[in-house]
Amino acid sequence: MTDLAVSTVGLTKRFGSQTVVDSVDIAVPSGAVYGFLGPNGSGKTTTLRMLLGLASADGGTASILGHDVPSQLARALPDVGALVEGPAFYPYLSGTANLARLDAADPSTDPSTRAERVADALHRVGLTAAASKKAKAYSLGMKQRLGIASALLRPRSLLVLDEPTNGLDPQGTREVRALVRSLADDGATVVVSSHLLAEVEQICSHVAVMSRGRLVAQGTLAEFRAESGVVVRLETPDVSPAVATLSGLGLDDVTPGEGVVTARLDGHAPETVVAALVNADVRVRSFVVESESLEDRFVAITGEGFDVAG
Repeated sequence: MTDLAVSTVGLTKRFGSQTVVDSVDIAVPSGAVYGFLGPNGSGKTTTLRMLLGLASADGGTASILGHDVPSQLARALPDVGALVEGPAFYPYLSGTANLARLDAADPSTDPSTRAERVADALHRVGLTAAASKKAKAYSLGMKQRLGIASALLRPRSLLVLDEPTNGLDPQGTREVRALVRSLADDGATVVVSSHLLAEVEQICSHVAVMSRGRLVAQGTLAEFRAESGVVVRLETPDVSPAVATLSGLGLDDVTPGEGVVTARLDGHAPETVVAALVNADVRVRSFVVESESLEDRFVAITGEGFDVAG
């Protein structure tokens, strides 16, 4: 068994002339909660589909749990639970009956303990009270929970969850966060695909950033935080001379706005910057120094915005 639960080298997928996943190299350490982050349409779901054998790759190699994909996929899948592109269930069957059918489709399971497994999976996602309700009466959030429950019908070494908080209310979102943490505490590796920065930031130990089909950054969450710089926000009626002064000092990313200028300090002493502004007759109404947020870091990497409000 390798120390990587998931790895890819040059993984590529094309639809006609369009390359939607472009030479992606993923490295998911065993035991990690790996946040697969990127704007909608960045190639996250297509990448996951290739890893799970739901789509064929046009180039590159991949492995999960030490098994090559797709040639050894059948050996790996019993230890993999997945929720990709939203769950689909029989609308006129109850939550319990839907899970029982899924469990029965797995030839490796023991029929004598099926009811216990189904009840436990429903309990873990908070659906015990709705277990007998027909799936067609479930809300979007309840269906999402049932999909997660289907991935938990047996112990898994790897969980792949594509937008697991989609459709959940704030309480449900918090419960899914707690569930992901508990799965990791039990020793599972969890890959969480999301376009919500707040979700990834709260539950993940490792982060990868997709943009326009390419993997543009990857590492531990601590490394991403360490790479976030220090920025200043200057309020002044003298925007143009302020921009000239800050640029002359060598500050990076000097950005003018309406009565405000922002820039990255990058090692410059704040008092030296203020003194230079005053000497240049720039009227300083406010000068605030703050750490660059992860949101700023990700936007700088991708050039695109993220949904950041949970």
